[in-house]
Amino acid sequence: MGDRRLVLHELLCDVAGSRNVYFQPPESLKLKYPAIVYERSRIQNIHADDKPYIHRKTYEITVIDTDPEGELSDRIARLPRCRFDRHFVSDNLYHDVFSIIY
Repeated sequence: MGDRRLVLHELLCDVAGSRNVYFQPPESLKLKYPAIVYERSRIQNIHADDKPYIHRKTYEITVIDTDPEGELSDRIARLPRCRFDRHFVSDNLYHDVFSIIY
């Protein structure tokens, strides 16, 4: 199942057009902007005969940009099974949070 996360990572790098994509980065890591930070947020099991039949992981993707009108959020929003959750500003950086089933 870890391979699917690596496929997602490469997809996010392609969408970003850079390697500024970070999976659960430590607080000490200095990010380069615009950046994508993502982490696993949920696991959904669909059952059949009382056993997990389908196992889906959901990731929370945060686009962090210095530009309030940056295009990266628009590109992430177009991904299949992706949904916009919220927007916030922190330390003069603009954050758009999405969730994606992958």
